[in-house]
Amino acid sequence: MIQRFDVGARLSEMAVYNGVAYLAGQVPDSEELDIAGQTRETLASIDALLARAGTDKTQILMAQIFLADMADFDGMNVVWDAWVEPGHTPPRATVQAPLANAKYRVEIVVTAAVAAG
Repeated sequence: MIQRFDVGARLSEMAVYNGVAYLAGQVPDSEELDIAGQTRETLASIDALLARAGTDKTQILMAQIFLADMADFDGMNVVWDAWVEPGHTPPRATVQAPLANAKYRVEIVVTAAVAAG
């Protein structure tokens, strides 16, 4: 059975199926922050969703990071590197892409393993 979290008319924030949590693209809450602040907020949202699914960042199977401007790559990585657990760094792709809100500097999508209950 598929579990969906925070179901809306257009998307759910997360779906869990067959031991895997699939998160929608997570974005910052605050549009006015710099890349470091926006990345911290985005990663906090990921942490909260993973916790609701009964998992955490050490179980991330894949991360996809979208930056509005690759000039923010180093600033995002400083925050990312402090957030990931040593020995548990997931496969990752980082690309530049226009984001749905022009004030967002970062959007992150992850999938993570969920322990069987």
